[in-house]
Amino acid sequence: MRILSRVSNLLLIIIGLSVISASSYADPNNGHGRGQNKGYQGEKPNKWHNKSQNNHFDNETSFSISLSYNEARAIALNGGFTGYSSLPPGIAKNLVRGKPLPPGIAKKMVPEKMLNQLPYYPGYEWRIVGNDLVLIALSTAIVTSIINNVFD
Repeated sequence: MRILSRVSNLLLIIIGLSVISASSYADPNNGHGRGQNKGYQGEKPNKWHNKSQNNHFDNETSFSISLSYNEARAIALNGGFTGYSSLPPGIAKNLVRGKPLPPGIAKKMVPEKMLNQLPYYPGYEWRIVGNDLVLIALSTAIVTSIINNVFD
């Protein structure tokens, strides 16, 4: 029994020494750590560091939309697609180009007669949100373009 006790004590000492020696090889971090009341020293981390610099939009929003307000409004008037009410201000502020379409926003399909006259972009779809015409990326639900008040 004494031999087993000595062996277990010896193993505990060896494990303890290996843990202590391993911590001495750790990176000292030179004051750039975030623990023990150090806080941020110098630059704050930038969560957009991998994004492009054009207002932090993804690459899928970088193409040009070839539809103006006047053209979209004329298509809506000629087809009789008017009279939609605008979104409430609290919800409307969440509809922003370059961000995902907020959950719970009522979006309607564009009538086929009007959809046939709008430009087609593969991977995107036109939707009616309130009284606005919105182009949305299908894969990510990112709002690519907003043409305001088309359906007043």
